[in-house]
Amino acid sequence: MEFRVKRAPRIEAEMTVPGDKSISHRAVIIAALSNGVCVLRGFLPSEDCMRTVGALRALGIRIEQPEPEMLIVHGKRRLLTPPPGDIDCGNSGTTMRLLAGLLAGQSFDSRLVGSAALSKRPMERVMTPLRQMGANIVAEGPNDSAPLRITGTNLRGIEYDSPIASAQVKSAVLLAGLLAKGKTTVNEPSITRNHTELMLNYFLVRTVKEEDGGLSIFGDQTPESRDFTIPGDISSAAFWLVAAAAQPGGHLLVRDSGLNDTRTTLLGVLIRMGAQVREAVEDVDQIEPRGTVEITGASLKGTIIQGKEIPQVIDELPILAVAGALASGTTTIRHAEELRVKETDRIAAIAHNLRAMGAQVLELNDGLEIHGRGSLRGARVASFGDHRIAMAFAVAGLFADGETVVQDAQCVQESYPGFAKALDEIMNPKRARMTTPVISSLAPSRDDE
Repeated sequence: MEFRVKRAPRIEAEMTVPGDKSISHRAVIIAALSNGVCVLRGFLPSEDCMRTVGALRALGIRIEQPEPEMLIVHGKRRLLTPPPGDIDCGNSGTTMRLLAGLLAGQSFDSRLVGSAALSKRPMERVMTPLRQMGANIVAEGPNDSAPLRITGTNLRGIEYDSPIASAQVKSAVLLAGLLAKGKTTVNEPSITRNHTELMLNYFLVRTVKEEDGGLSIFGDQTPESRDFTIPGDISSAAFWLVAAAAQPGGHLLVRDSGLNDTRTTLLGVLIRMGAQVREAVEDVDQIEPRGTVEITGASLKGTIIQGKEIPQVIDELPILAVAGALASGTTTIRHAEELRVKETDRIAAIAHNLRAMGAQVLELNDGLEIHGRGSLRGARVASFGDHRIAMAFAVAGLFADGETVVQDAQCVQESYPGFAKALDEIMNPKRARMTTPVISSLAPSRDDE
C-alpha cells in the first residue's frame, strides 16, 4: 500500500477523528480487571489496540465487539487465567509494556512476543521498576529486549524515581501496584500523559497525588465496572490541524476531540508558529475532557520545541517537524532522544524524508534543526514501517510541487485505520463543507507562549 499525494486545494473542512489510541488501550485493560460488565464506546479498532484486546482474551477475559468501535468487556475481578501460548503484541509497545506490569503480579507464567521492530525497542525501562517490586522478568532478546518471559509472583509496593518521562512506564508500574501489597509511588522528571490515573479514578480506584508531585496507588483494589465513551484522538487530529495551520486561510474544525491538558501542548506550539487556534471543552462528565478544536491557517514561523514540552508532544513531533519545514525561519527540536527508540528511529527518518523533499535539515543527537523554506518538492519517501512517519509525510505531500509517494503506508492501520479516506477528502473536497463559522464562539486555547 502506498499514498500518492498532490498539493491540496484550500482546506475548509469539518471532521471527527477515531477514538484515542492511548485511552483505548487503558480503558479495555482496566475494564477487564473490573467487577462486572463494561461497555466501551468510541474504541479505536486499530491493529495496536486490537493486540491488547487479543491479549486480554487470551488471558480469559470475555470481550464482545458488536460494532467496530464498541466493546462489551466482562470484567473478572482481576482474576486472569494462564494464556494457552505466547501473547503476541504485534508492533504495539503500549500493549507489551502495560501487560508486563499487569502480568508481573499474576499467579501464572506468561511470555510476551512481538514483531521484529517491537523486539528492538527498549524494555529495560519497565523491567527495572517491576523487578524492584519483586517481579521475575527475563528479556530473551539482546539488550533487554523482547520476548519477555514473566514468572508471576507476589509484588510489593515501592517508591520509584523514573529516570525518563514515560507514560508507559508510569502505567506499567501503576497496574503492577494495583496487584501489589501496600503503596506504590511513581515520581517522574516531568509531566506525562495522565490517562491511566484518570481511568483508574473513573473506575473508582483510588490514586493519590503526592505533595512533591509523585503519584501513588494502593494495592488490592478492584475497579468498579462502568461504561465509558472514548473521545477522538488529538494525536490523529494533529495531522489535519497542522495541514490547516500551514495553509494561509485554511480552516478546519475537529469535533469530539479529546482535550486532556497533557495532550494539547500541540495547540500551544501551533499558536507560537502563528496559527489561530481555538478550543472549547464541551464534556467532562467521564473525566477525560472532550470538545471542539478550530484552526485557521497562516504563514507559519519557526519555533523551538524542547524540555518539558517534549513528553507531551512526543507523538506529534513528526508532523510538527513537517510544519517547521513549511514555516519561515528555523524550527529546533531538542531533548527528544526518545524518538530514536519508537517504531523506527524517527529523528533519522524525518531528516531523511525532509531532505528528499528539498528541506534543509540538521540531524542532532536528540532532535532536529529544520530551516524552513515554505515549500517542498514531491518525492518518493519511505514510511520506515512507522505509522506516524507515513502520515506526517502524506501531509507534507499536500504542500509539495508535484507528486509525493509514501511507500509501505499500510502501517497507518496501527493507529488510524481511516487515514487514507480522510486524506482523499482533503485532496478531493467532495465532503460536506462547513456552513456556519464558529470561531467567535470558541474561547482561545491559551495565551501565545
